[in-house]
Amino acid sequence: MDHLTAIVRESARFRAALVDADPGAPVPTCPGWSADDLLHHLAEVQDFWAYVLREAVTDEPDRDPPPRPGTRADLLALFDTAHAALVDQLGRLDPTETRWSWAEEQTVGFTLRRQAHEALVHRVDAELTVGAARAPIDPELATDGVAEALEVMYGGIPRWADFVVADPGVVELHAIDTDRRWHLRVGRMVGTAPSGTSYDLAALDLVPAPATTDEPVARITAEAADLDLWLWGRPAAGDVVRRGDAGALARLQAVLDEGIA
Repeated sequence: MDHLTAIVRESARFRAALVDADPGAPVPTCPGWSADDLLHHLAEVQDFWAYVLREAVTDEPDRDPPPRPGTRADLLALFDTAHAALVDQLGRLDPTETRWSWAEEQTVGFTLRRQAHEALVHRVDAELTVGAARAPIDPELATDGVAEALEVMYGGIPRWADFVVADPGVVELHAIDTDRRWHLRVGRMVGTAPSGTSYDLAALDLVPAPATTDEPVARITAEAADLDLWLWGRPAAGDVVRRGDAGALARLQAVLDEGIA
């Protein structure tokens, strides 16, 4: 998966969608945000991770973000500078090099993958904000996005926490265009972090493909892009078909409705 190319492509589409947008236009998928809030958010995110990469940060950084510019032109300039810095660092560094992240994986590669999907999801937000036709979503990038959402964003239980099963039934997700399948159980991540903060969050746990005696109790099928957007609470362009145990499907949807922390 060429994540760097995806970051460049999706960031360019994001910028193009917003460059002439009404600064105060509401972002339908980010309640309370305006078009300029969305532009500033991705600029700030890319600036932060460029800093982590450039400064070889290996512990959680204590860094104030740059001041928010007061004009659209200056916001665009901040975005362009942050994006160029991020792409420069990711193009220089070995993905296996150690860098801080908020996840268990502490590598440049984590940031490379995460920022590809950050840019993709917010590109879709930008298109929805201005009512633009949705640009195509690469099926392989979307498939990786589903995997990341399940492995990291809703899963990835840290060593200091436990996964408490809320439903023993297995639910299958099937990306029909790339023929990838994931099997998961619904539950909660419960535990106390080394910082002393206690957590009780909705979570999903990926499980090996079930044996023939352990068939999924429910199945969700769609093209990879639609599964990816559904997991991120964004409207799918096509059908996301749900079949099987209504209770298991409702409990899964409740996890998604709680959102990604």
